[in-house]
Amino acid sequence: MQGQSQQQAYDRGITIFSPDGRLYQVEYAREAVKRGTASIGIRADDGVVLAVDKRIRSPLMERSSVEKLHKADDHIGIASAGHVADARQLIDFARRNAQVNQLRFGEPIGVETLTKDVTDHIQQYTQIGGARPFGVALIIGGIDADGEPRLFETDPSGTPYEWKALAVGADRGEVRDYLEEHYDEGIGLDEAVGLALSALGSVNDDALRPEAVGLATVGVDDREFGQLTDDEVEDYLVELDLLADEDAVEGDETTDDETTEE
Repeated sequence: MQGQSQQQAYDRGITIFSPDGRLYQVEYAREAVKRGTASIGIRADDGVVLAVDKRIRSPLMERSSVEKLHKADDHIGIASAGHVADARQLIDFARRNAQVNQLRFGEPIGVETLTKDVTDHIQQYTQIGGARPFGVALIIGGIDADGEPRLFETDPSGTPYEWKALAVGADRGEVRDYLEEHYDEGIGLDEAVGLALSALGSVNDDALRPEAVGLATVGVDDREFGQLTDDEVEDYLVELDLLADEDAVEGDETTDDETTEE
């Protein structure tokens, strides 16, 4: 009975390590991330691309309410996968920190600095009793003051990772395999957009709808976060031969079990 009680303690408590040195609540949070639809980030020579799968559960749902791409600052964008409410809290935290840095130091915050601010905040929730980890992963991409594109991932454990290209959320393994096979050093921003869409298409039967895809870029030249319109996304899909047939659109809705995940 005592052994069972101890097992339940480290299984349920975030502040207690298991005998093999694991924090199970953090691992459960990673599973929540896997239930969210895919998000992709790609670093190019002249910018950063963020692409997300924005599946709409019902034709009655307002598309604008499905937010997976966020502007943290003029030069930084964020894509999320996992629990929507958790993502919103971290996005608000990132925006506040970016504004504080601008007011305090008179300059835009660095991409790595903002990422580590966010992951430090996430890590605190792995040491506090009575709280749970954030069930979301973020892709933070932007341009530093020296003009260098940077791309980071935040993990529910509070660890930051820097990437050339990555995916979080559902089908992460398959998308990452695709990126590893097709990513080239020195890729341009336009090519990176095509690669991101092709990677999304690789796990969606090579058929995508413009309204079900979110795309954003941050270019080195203007250092401005900007989202592509449906028409711009459609042009890319036509060029890549990834545009879904209208007949296939009927009844093609997501099967996510939780309405609080994206």
